[in-house]
Amino acid sequence: MNAPAIRSKDRDAVIQSLRAGVVPRAGQHLIQVGRKPEIETLVADLDRIADGGSTIRFVIGEYGAGKTFFLNLIRSVVMEKKLVTANADLNPDRRLHATGGQARSLYAELMRNLSTRTKPDGGAMAGIVERFIANAKTEALAQGASTEEVIRQKLEHLTEMVNGFDFADVIAAYCRGFEAGDEVLKSDAIRWLRGEFNTKTEARQALGVRSIVDDASFYDQLKLFARFVRLAGYAGFVVCLDELVNLYKLANTPARNANYEQILRILNDTLQGTAVGLGFILGGTPEFLLDTRRGLFSYPALQSRLAENTFAVAGLVDYSGPVLRLASLRPEDFYVLLDKLRHVHAHGIAEKYLLPDEALPAFMEHCARRLGDSYFRTPRTTITAFVNLLAVLEQNPGASWRQLLGAIEVMPDMAGVSDSEVEADDEFASFKL
Repeated sequence: MNAPAIRSKDRDAVIQSLRAGVVPRAGQHLIQVGRKPEIETLVADLDRIADGGSTIRFVIGEYGAGKTFFLNLIRSVVMEKKLVTANADLNPDRRLHATGGQARSLYAELMRNLSTRTKPDGGAMAGIVERFIANAKTEALAQGASTEEVIRQKLEHLTEMVNGFDFADVIAAYCRGFEAGDEVLKSDAIRWLRGEFNTKTEARQALGVRSIVDDASFYDQLKLFARFVRLAGYAGFVVCLDELVNLYKLANTPARNANYEQILRILNDTLQGTAVGLGFILGGTPEFLLDTRRGLFSYPALQSRLAENTFAVAGLVDYSGPVLRLASLRPEDFYVLLDKLRHVHAHGIAEKYLLPDEALPAFMEHCARRLGDSYFRTPRTTITAFVNLLAVLEQNPGASWRQLLGAIEVMPDMAGVSDSEVEADDEFASFKL
């Protein structure tokens, strides 16, 4: 009997996630189709970051069009290229700019999800710090100096940045805890680096530093950390933020504009190259970008920087700008996707396929009759329906796929429908005649 070509762990991670309508955290390569130009563009960005540059990309696509899947796929590429990555979803309690702790909460979430190739599921902060300290110990032995002296020397140029002095003190404190076996001191240092101290008094008592990561220093701390990971031997730092539509949904106009100002600051820094080894990938919907009343285009400085290339018309494309629109999957791509799903479900063994080849176009035709061409442009619900069909056939060997196909009801993806509604307390109202 043939051994499974796909491990049960990888197969189950993909199938269970897709059946629940969420993006798998692992195994994306097993079902990736299309989007070749977009992926090549992001890979070129990663090379620029590894060379000490900086980039920013706005990945724009409809609900269910595959933004989150695309971001997760890029994250796996980032780690393979020996960069550090952190990801988080924005929500009402996590924003880019705030005065009530929401920006610090976003920073803390990013640091908890810090990932490297050896720690792909987050929690990589201690490993990065210890790699830096190990390199410093090697240099200290070669120079005949103490480890802390070498650490101070390596971090000296970071002291010109916001929180730079305290950052160096915290790394030195971790080193002392590492050498003395003081787990409390190490834990306190990691807490500071993750932005988990609530007050400066608490941080001063634990580590002797006078500052903490707060709302005001959110972005500056990311720039500082990007330089640190390069000193630790990594190629750079990539921040992936999804669900930026939550900024679009903010009813308070000053709060929304303050977040857009933070995006403008990040955009200017990355495009001008003043951030070293730092990249941002931001996921959002077309409304978040294009709405001239509430979206990014409501902020004139952002609208001028993110406007489309007027020469990219009649099928011509331009992937060099900061906005990366996810092209819709073509029907051919969707057919390949269904074939890969069938392959993954059968553990990669062709003899165990639950559906014959003719069932795939039949399923696509069935979806097209109910949803129109949206079944492949925003494929989330149709993928879920296909995985459900495979699950029924697996547990009911005598069932006919032709009969089941006629009974399957594929509902349109309603995710985000209410997200575009205008809040009642907004300063504008809309009406239809």
